[in-house]
Amino acid sequence: MTPAINIVKKHKVAHTLHKYQHDQNHSSYGLEAAEKLNLPPAQVFKTLVSKLDNNELVVAIVPVTGMLNLKQLAKACTSKKSVMAEKTVVEKATGYVLGGVSPLGQKRRLRTVIDSSARDFQTIYVSAGRRGLEIELSPTDLADLIGGTFFGIAQQD
Repeated sequence: MTPAINIVKKHKVAHTLHKYQHDQNHSSYGLEAAEKLNLPPAQVFKTLVSKLDNNELVVAIVPVTGMLNLKQLAKACTSKKSVMAEKTVVEKATGYVLGGVSPLGQKRRLRTVIDSSARDFQTIYVSAGRRGLEIELSPTDLADLIGGTFFGIAQQD
């Protein structure tokens, strides 16, 4: 059990776990999950951590098919600037390793912005806290559990 799984169970949120064999040589954790679980990539979301100009860490949840638009994230957080947080900072703040960072059950609860495209799906897939493990749940349930807000923060390739 990961902290992410414990959170959904504790709050009795409808969810499904999906496991796959993680390949260390795959270039993208999120795309690997979509491929190995035979899912539409736009429905699989990655969890990123950014730092605002006031040094606040913020979680951004965007589809694996695109990239985080840092300017839009800053705007969503009423900040001027946003940059990607360093690996060590991410791992220390969330308690998860890169490629397995879940928006659920983080060591420190960080402000979270979910790309508005998540609302296009009945369920979405996010990391369950370990590489090779995804959790499927409704975007609304995810937002409720983490106090997240929806905003257009993804930049499609």
